[in-house]
Amino acid sequence: MEVAGMRTSYNERDNLFLEDDLEIKEPLYLFDKWFKIVKNDPRTVEPNAMCLATATNSLCSYERLQQGRLYFFLPITQEENPHAALTFYWEHYSRSVRIEGTVEKLPFSDADNYFNKRPYQSQIGALCSQQSEPIRGRNVLAMREKDLKSKYKEGQVPRPPLWGGYIVKPNSIEFWQGQTDRIHDRIRFRRPRDDEPDGILTHDAEDGWVYERLCP
Repeated sequence: MEVAGMRTSYNERDNLFLEDDLEIKEPLYLFDKWFKIVKNDPRTVEPNAMCLATATNSLCSYERLQQGRLYFFLPITQEENPHAALTFYWEHYSRSVRIEGTVEKLPFSDADNYFNKRPYQSQIGALCSQQSEPIRGRNVLAMREKDLKSKYKEGQVPRPPLWGGYIVKPNSIEFWQGQTDRIHDRIRFRRPRDDEPDGILTHDAEDGWVYERLCP
C-alpha cells in the first residue's frame, strides 16, 4: 500500500514466507495456524473480521473452521450467487489471506444456535438494522434500539427472520506476507483443474491441493 508517494513501513518485519516454511502443505492448517497467532495477540481487536465479496459487497465475521469449510453469519444476501471471496487482513503481522470458494446456506437451526450465543447488544443491533437499507439518520436506529430493549430483555431477543449462516467450501486460498523491500510473498493453494498440464511452477500438496508462488 502506498499513499501520496509514501511507502508503508511493515515495522521492520522482513519475515520471508518461503515454501520451506510449509511444514504441512495444506492451506486450512496454515490458515488456522496464522489465525491463532493473531487471535492470541492482545493488540488484535477483531481477529475474525473479514471482507466478503459476492454479487454485492458486505462485511461479516468469520465464525469457525470445521471439516475443511469456513462458517460465517450475516443478513441473508447470498442466494443469487453461490460463489464468494473472503479476505482477512492482520496489520500487526503484515499478513493477508484471501479465500475463494462455493457457498452453501446453513439450516436456520444453526443460525439460532449462533445468534443465541451472541452478546445482548449484538443481538439488539442485528434486530434493529435492515443492513444496507437507506434511513433518514442515526436517530432512527437509536429509536429502534430503545424500543427493542424495552421489549426484549437478555435471553429473549429473537433472531431476525432473514439473519442466517453460510458455509464456504474453499477452492483457492492465497497467503500474503508483506515485506519492507516491496517484494511481498504470495503463496496460493488451489484445487487443480481437470485439464491442467504438468508444470514446474505448480507443486503437489496434501489433500488434493496444489500450490504455487505468485509475483507480488
